[in-house]
Amino acid sequence: MDGAGSLTRSFLRSLRPQADLKAAAVGAVVLLREWVQDKRDQKRAVAQNKIRSKTKAKPVVEREPPPRVVALVERYMPRRVGITMTVLLLVGSCGFGIVRGGHLQDFITAVSDARNALANSAGFRITSVVINGRKQLSQDEILAVGGVSGRSSLLFLDADVVRDKLKANPWIADATVLKLYPGRLMIDITERQAFALWQEAGRLSVIADDGAVLEPYVSRRFLSLPLVVGKGADTQARDFLALLARYPQINSVTKAAIYVGERRWNLRLKDGLDIRLPEQDVGNALAMLSRLDKEDKLFSRDIVAVDMRLPDRLVVQLSDDAAKAREDLFKDKKKKKAGDAA
Repeated sequence: MDGAGSLTRSFLRSLRPQADLKAAAVGAVVLLREWVQDKRDQKRAVAQNKIRSKTKAKPVVEREPPPRVVALVERYMPRRVGITMTVLLLVGSCGFGIVRGGHLQDFITAVSDARNALANSAGFRITSVVINGRKQLSQDEILAVGGVSGRSSLLFLDADVVRDKLKANPWIADATVLKLYPGRLMIDITERQAFALWQEAGRLSVIADDGAVLEPYVSRRFLSLPLVVGKGADTQARDFLALLARYPQINSVTKAAIYVGERRWNLRLKDGLDIRLPEQDVGNALAMLSRLDKEDKLFSRDIVAVDMRLPDRLVVQLSDDAAKAREDLFKDKKKKKAGDAA
């Protein structure tokens, strides 16, 4: 037993120096950590002191209390209303500048082109146009009148606006516009027919049967149309020319129908003969005139005017040569009568 106990004591004595060394190492690490932390704290404090020394405290300006109206506005006005009003002011100023400078239409066109470009890139480009019923106007003219161009997109094309623009053209009496997605446009139009040439105040125009002026007379293709002259003749021509067409013998030799005083008509024949028709019973006057030409070759005589305005008589005006010949004939007759009497 004594031998065993001595062995145990000797083993414990050999372990005690190792435990002391471990405790000393731990203590050294703790001291080193505290020393490093103290150094860091000192450096941080020095840096903060430098910052405080460089930064000067701004003087506090005492603000006078605002006026009562301003205080009420600041109290009850919603937040950010000032920013909103500033933005609105800038937008309004830009808009006023655009309008004042005459650039409104250019701005609208630019916005429309940008919008159509986006729609076209999305697949709504107009790739096919079908126009039915056109005779006088070409396809390009119809598209130009309707405001349809190569930049237009089917998505943003307003069919009602295009239809109104087409109907505003005097040649187009009615129009129908149909959009067929994604890229087809169909237009059906009803054109007015050229009915007559109308001369008023020295201007010659092509008119429809309802009196609408279709275009200025610039083309020889309308040369065969009947000619009406005078103020109001454009709206009265349809009924009068329809009545005149019942008497082809007169109609075939008529050069122009002249509306006088917006009350009655005169006829100017191709040989220069003037026929003054009455205000009432124009049909009976034309029937009498046709009968006189058939029976007495009235239009072939040497006369310059036929006045039918009086209901109970017909007055014929001779040409200068015919009048002189008639006067000479009367003189000869008078001389013969005087000789016979002697």
